[in-house]
Amino acid sequence: MQPRPLIALLTDFGTGDTFAGVMKGVIASICNEARIIDLTHAISAQNVREGAFHLDRSIPYFPEGSIFVCIVDPGVGTSRRPIAVQAGQFRFVAPDNGLLTPVLDRHPRLRCRLLSDTRYHLPTPSSTFHGRDIFCPVAAHLAAGVPFERIGPEVDPATCTRVRMFGSEPLENGNGWKGEVVSIDHFGNVVTSIEASLLVQHAVWSVSAGTARALRVVATYGEVEPGAALAYAGSSGMIEIAVRNGNAARELLIGAGSPVCIRKA
Repeated sequence: MQPRPLIALLTDFGTGDTFAGVMKGVIASICNEARIIDLTHAISAQNVREGAFHLDRSIPYFPEGSIFVCIVDPGVGTSRRPIAVQAGQFRFVAPDNGLLTPVLDRHPRLRCRLLSDTRYHLPTPSSTFHGRDIFCPVAAHLAAGVPFERIGPEVDPATCTRVRMFGSEPLENGNGWKGEVVSIDHFGNVVTSIEASLLVQHAVWSVSAGTARALRVVATYGEVEPGAALAYAGSSGMIEIAVRNGNAARELLIGAGSPVCIRKA
């Protein structure tokens, strides 16, 4: 028995409006057997790089055959292209604005199509809600079995838009790394662009960001007292900053894009 198709949604729409719910309704109307997962609707508004980061970190936890609808789309209604990408066993439907940069970079043999066949759109698409009118309908048709080749003409992946992804650089003295804040999670924990794998094991490391100076990198929250700040290797594989039982972003005056340094203590 074939598993039910799975569609994951990643957007900056939030959950206070009807946008996400309407998109699910469109998918169900076209492919009622599809399972729908809300990966997140909490990407910072218009923050394409943040969306690309969280998409990249999430893909490995999904089963083969999953379809990702990715919408962080400040250029909706302009000349930016709506595209679909098939990379390995996954398919992605998104605006061509850099949101799929990690997918494009990791899969050199992927296939890309322009979403130009209006048979797979809703009638008379609006200029401001392509998630409802183009992206979700195409994803639902793909889930229902429409071949990838039918949704529109082929696009050379080399022409797709890419954005500069988050990263880190070594400090001048070679004893650490500098990066930036990628995002702030629901708890106020700070996700940085510094890969935890860069830290040499059995060395003592400290992190500075915002008003925090020389936070010791520990394994878990329980190693510090309630209300104390700490740094640690987060579940995303990045160095994160938190306040135990508190909100690090607010208490340490750290925001998205803030500089971060990590040094050998």
